[in-house]
Amino acid sequence: MTGSQNFTLYLSNRSQGVAASGIGKGVALAFAEAGVAGVVVADVNEHGAQSTAEELGQYATHNRFRAIAVKVDIVDEASVQDMVDTAKKEFGRIDYSVNSAGLGNLSGALTPNLKLDVFSKTIDVNIKGTLYCVRAVSKAMADQEPSTHSDRHGDRELGRGSIVNLGSVNSYTAAPGMLPYTTSKHALMGLTKSAALDCLQNRIRINAVCPSWVDTPMMQASLQRVPMLGEIIGKVSPLQRAASVPEVADYIIFLCSPSASYINGTGLTMDAGATLTTPNPRM
Repeated sequence: MTGSQNFTLYLSNRSQGVAASGIGKGVALAFAEAGVAGVVVADVNEHGAQSTAEELGQYATHNRFRAIAVKVDIVDEASVQDMVDTAKKEFGRIDYSVNSAGLGNLSGALTPNLKLDVFSKTIDVNIKGTLYCVRAVSKAMADQEPSTHSDRHGDRELGRGSIVNLGSVNSYTAAPGMLPYTTSKHALMGLTKSAALDCLQNRIRINAVCPSWVDTPMMQASLQRVPMLGEIIGKVSPLQRAASVPEVADYIIFLCSPSASYINGTGLTMDAGATLTTPNPRM
């Protein structure tokens, strides 16, 4: 991930303060350590975003590394565009964009009792918010020059940028009482694949990472509400645990790296193999 170009990471988050903690913060730290020249940490929680931006310098390996914080609400189209404009103004280009925004399962209600406002809120953040970000970022990337990577094999064209959306194992599976969340994550894969095809002409890659449970502050809050969740994770996960934030961040770094230059329009599942078979109730 190192080089002479001004590589920039652009994080867009909302609602749960993701850039201030959890996967968003983990990804920002991983990019700084991987050698990017600049990071824009964007979150509705401006204080949290600023705190994360200041922390990145401790782990950055680029000798001219710089990080800034931007307040954004991804359900506000104008706010998203302002964030993209700021990133372009500050760093000149956007090479990587990670959309880790999202709401979890807000209600465990089954379909007959589901409140439509819960469904609408989930779709607004998880789908419309992601769409606003992908649309604005891909347009900005289309206007910049392609980049290349040089190694012992010669020069490899990397295109104009890489976008990674945060999906879920629920992008492919379903569970009772999770209709809004599961619907939004299935739709996110449709968005990812369609946008990947649309952006081929501009050499912009768009993929998704689809983890199962991840040990984040959001999951810890869920464990407080549903104590038996920990036991469920232990039985369903072949590794008997949730994924760690660094494990998810490493996957995202890979998708943005030259090693993934031929990967486009995919949803890479991260579940330790949990969805390969039906869980054994005796486990």
